[in-house]
Amino acid sequence: MQTSIPGQPCLIGIPYDASSSFARGAALAPQVIRDSLHSPAGNMWTERLFDLATADGLEDAGDVMLGDGEPARETIRNRITDVLAKNLRPIVLGGDHSITFPVVQAVHAAHPDLTILHFDAHPDLYDELDGDRYSHACPFARIMERHLANRLVQVGIRCMTGHQAEQAAQFGVEIIDMHAWAAGTRPVVGGDVYLSLDLDALDPAYAPGVSHREPGGLSVRDILGVIDTCGGTLVGADIVEYNPDRDVMDVTARVAAKFIKEVAGRMLRDSHSIPGLGT
Repeated sequence: MQTSIPGQPCLIGIPYDASSSFARGAALAPQVIRDSLHSPAGNMWTERLFDLATADGLEDAGDVMLGDGEPARETIRNRITDVLAKNLRPIVLGGDHSITFPVVQAVHAAHPDLTILHFDAHPDLYDELDGDRYSHACPFARIMERHLANRLVQVGIRCMTGHQAEQAAQFGVEIIDMHAWAAGTRPVVGGDVYLSLDLDALDPAYAPGVSHREPGGLSVRDILGVIDTCGGTLVGADIVEYNPDRDVMDVTARVAAKFIKEVAGRMLRDSHSIPGLGT
């Protein structure tokens, strides 16, 4: 692995979908997204003109090899801890959304005053789903009940149940649903920020390759705008729930690759604002 700079972004794939409630396929996502990221159809420059192909651009720690259940979550925690110990900022490629819980456990240990900015059609706050407390429908219940985030700000929500509304109220979750978004509400965050980006936050017109398509969502540019302008320091991120089996001509893979580039660029911009790091 190349010598890294503090705050340098680092890809790490988690090909896991054993906690999916409807359709498997997200475990195939990391390599397909990487293929799109490195496709000769594009380049590795971000919109703010960071070249991710340079030695101090975007690292890649490969994939985490997993089984099921608690051993998988422990392995995820340990691998993310290793990445953070090298002063890298993980950009995690799921996999289903259940991976966010062990990832945030590791990130919280390094950044205890954490705000989570979460894009999704669903709040993923079930206490359990189909008897599974670690389902991809439950990660933010596990995170908030363990006090792993000071704030959870959810954007793009448009498929919430009464139970999840009760959970949101209990945990003090700040929800910007699509009605609020359409009325002009935008997230305001600060401090250390972890970004969790479920691709079904997007309207299916922009991202058909997800298992739970929910019409009426955000555009790619909506999310890119928040990544570029939201406050705080981006210390980690995940991009989850891409299902290559349901994609159309790799459109969603390309969207995921775009998000990688702009998240990495934002991390580099944050790092370069630290005295002595870059310009």
